[in-house]
Amino acid sequence: MLLILIVAAAALVILAVSAVLLVRARRGRADDDGRGPRGGDDSPQTRSQPSLRDRLARTRAVLSESLASVRSRSSPSEEAWNRLSEALIRADVGVAASAEVIAGARARAAAAAPPERPETVLESLRAELTERLGGHDRSLAYRADEAGPAVWLFVGVNGVGKTTTIGKLARREAGAGVGVMLAAGDTFRAAAAEQLASWADRAGAGIVRGSPGADPSSVIYDAVESAAARGAGLVMADTAGRFHNRSNLMEELSKIRRVAAKGAGEVTETLLVLDAATGQNGLVQAREFTEAVDVTGVVLTKLDGSAKGGIVVAVQEELGVPVKLVGLGEGADDLVPFDEAAFVDALLA
Repeated sequence: MLLILIVAAAALVILAVSAVLLVRARRGRADDDGRGPRGGDDSPQTRSQPSLRDRLARTRAVLSESLASVRSRSSPSEEAWNRLSEALIRADVGVAASAEVIAGARARAAAAAPPERPETVLESLRAELTERLGGHDRSLAYRADEAGPAVWLFVGVNGVGKTTTIGKLARREAGAGVGVMLAAGDTFRAAAAEQLASWADRAGAGIVRGSPGADPSSVIYDAVESAAARGAGLVMADTAGRFHNRSNLMEELSKIRRVAAKGAGEVTETLLVLDAATGQNGLVQAREFTEAVDVTGVVLTKLDGSAKGGIVVAVQEELGVPVKLVGLGEGADDLVPFDEAAFVDALLA
């Protein structure tokens, strides 16, 4: 009888262990499929914030040969300085901005002790770039009076990642406890509304969308009023991005900006989304958009896949508009606040 009880107990233990192993195996397969514990491999539980150093490898490669030339000499020559300037231009800092950066770095190096040593030159270049990029408020503004929702407008041409940027930022803000309402203001492109609705679902945010071809201003106005009725503190509004060089789009954006500020809402941010790969062409876009609306900051997407990361310097030098966020990958957590010191360190590593 005792033997039978022992055998039965052992069988129960084996069954229990098998059940636990089966559950763990199923969870492992779900994670491998990208579902994960919170709906995807971009969950904050499974991803860490990307590093600028890791993601700026292409831009750093443009500068590496010139930096190596400086490091190899006891005293950098005129040719070495010229090569540094050319490398900055290739990284899309811009001709005028590159010349100013090099002139400032040379002045710093000449005044340092010991003057114009390799380490002094590189530290002078680092200090010059960091100072030129500094001095900006990169925070995203909410309403100070909290009397209604803050409105963040997102502008930019099609294809730069505007809708995806809104989705990622909505997920971040909602995760921090902010009530978020999305406005599908790009009514000319059906796919944009569908994509935004998908992000709203992932972020746990509300969304207001109109019929195809509807007046974008009315859609955004309705979103603001809906947010106010629900007690949501933030409206994030998508806008159309076709024909950035045509006056009708710019006039429409100006109208959207005016209407969004009516009623319960207050426009606290107008964020221009630029694709880093467009380089200097992005400056052309930026100038046109800043003339149409009061751009408060720039979101630079696809920085990880571009060798033109120097556009960060060009945007701030020529427009005086801070880069507030940068996209460093396709994951939901790969949109990060811009840090000028980390950016310069990543370029000159």
